[in-house]
Amino acid sequence: MLREGVSNILKFYNYVQARTDARIRDYPLMHNPIEMSIILVAYIFFSVYAGPRLMANRKPFSLKIPMIVYNLSMVLLNAYIVLEFMLSGWATTYTWRCDLIDTSMSPQALRMIRVAWLFYFSKYIELLDTAFFVLRKKQNQITFLHVFHHSFMPWTWWWGITLTPVGGMAAFHALVNAVVHVIMYFYYGLSAAGPRFQKYLWWKKYMTAIQLTQFILVSIHISQYYFMEKCDFQVPMWIHLVWIYGVFFFLLFSNFWVQAYIKGKRLPAANDKSKLNGSTSEPITVVANGKHKENGNVPHYTNGKIFMGKVKEI
Repeated sequence: MLREGVSNILKFYNYVQARTDARIRDYPLMHNPIEMSIILVAYIFFSVYAGPRLMANRKPFSLKIPMIVYNLSMVLLNAYIVLEFMLSGWATTYTWRCDLIDTSMSPQALRMIRVAWLFYFSKYIELLDTAFFVLRKKQNQITFLHVFHHSFMPWTWWWGITLTPVGGMAAFHALVNAVVHVIMYFYYGLSAAGPRFQKYLWWKKYMTAIQLTQFILVSIHISQYYFMEKCDFQVPMWIHLVWIYGVFFFLLFSNFWVQAYIKGKRLPAANDKSKLNGSTSEPITVVANGKHKENGNVPHYTNGKIFMGKVKEI
């Protein structure tokens, strides 16, 4: 039984190796699914268990300067990704309808490969979002939606850019996601800069709306496939998966929108007993992508426990 199981795993591993696009195989973290799976499992373990316990009896770090530098760097990185996606096809040769994958070794096809990998790699950099929350003892900001989104995206993208040649209409959601991240990280950078920038953040309530718009655009674009008379996209399965992805996350963020803005619910602050550990944090406003930022008003206290996406009346 064990031998058969190991044999099946090896067969699947060899199948993945054989199917991997040779143009991207030698990029970092692309050799096999084991490396990225270990990283993401370690991320989840740190986020929901090890990190909170490590910080339980420690004072929170400020990290103001690192956060400003990080967020503004992410703005530049995502802006570059948007530019490269546009120049790789979306602003040059793509029709924004039935765009097939260029499997050649042309300069433009290789450029699409590079930016797709960079987009994928940026998802590992974004794991620092959670690390900042842990080190600042903002555990109530690490929701189920936050952790799931941060781990699900890089895991699925590994399979997407190895088993399928990169590009074509199925890559539209990456372009849109990078645009949204330019806006989001600009907001986060201003928020991290301190209270004097709060007056410039009047648009924070629209962040979730921007995220919902992203999923609507992705779903509408990919839905064209089902109404076209003929579209010979090389791997139709990824069309279906992108559509499911868009609808699934639209429902998740819609639920958050209803809970947070229509029903007036928020993630709860811990009770006053939590003051014993000396950690403080501010009331939060939950924004897009499962991430949450402080609004700089009256302080509350956290005891290092994690609230995995529970929304309760305050």
